[in-house]
Amino acid sequence: MNFSWDRFVSGLPQAYKLFGRMFPPNIAPDKLDLISTGMLETIQIAIIATTVGVFLSLPLAVMAARNLSPSWLAASARVFIAVCRSFHPVIVSILFVKAVGFGALAGVLALIVSSLGFIGKLFAEVLEELNEKQVEAVRSTGAGFFSVLIMAVMPQVFARFIGLSAYQFDSNLRNSTMVGIVGGGGIGAALFTAYQRFDYDVVLTILILIIALIMFAELLSNILKRIFR
Repeated sequence: MNFSWDRFVSGLPQAYKLFGRMFPPNIAPDKLDLISTGMLETIQIAIIATTVGVFLSLPLAVMAARNLSPSWLAASARVFIAVCRSFHPVIVSILFVKAVGFGALAGVLALIVSSLGFIGKLFAEVLEELNEKQVEAVRSTGAGFFSVLIMAVMPQVFARFIGLSAYQFDSNLRNSTMVGIVGGGGIGAALFTAYQRFDYDVVLTILILIIALIMFAELLSNILKRIFR
């Protein structure tokens, strides 16, 4: 791994110089305008990717649940979910940047794929743990497949689904800052540009705002979980 104590010690002066150039954070109006634009795009990417990803994950999870779907359909859906989970959003974003070009669209598509893999898998497992007696009771009335989903399945799993969706939004918000570094739009692009220009005080400002944004998202996520618990 080419790691040694001497190398660590020799890098300390460079680290000291880096952190020295970071302080104080740059809060000039022109920099804040640039950063606020990137932050707004990051939030938009996370919201769109989470909404579309969760919406598409619902039918995918139902297809992947072995107690609700034929075995061949469940196996096919689980293979698709496994493919979506195989790569980090940054790697998927690189592929979409090549396909659709630089910008927020590549980031949104990458995070939708990530949401399908995460929400699809966990929600399918939640569906497989539901109370079969309630499902059979509704089926015995002659209800169709969608009636069973609405009357017997959703009441049992809705709170868990809201919790998973809130967690995925939190995850997409963090990942949206990373996909921007490889061209997926958002604050990651501004962070990478500031780093390339050696504007380390701007880098620190962006990092502080990202931390504040993530903490706010976590607070919001906890509130949603408490409401729907």
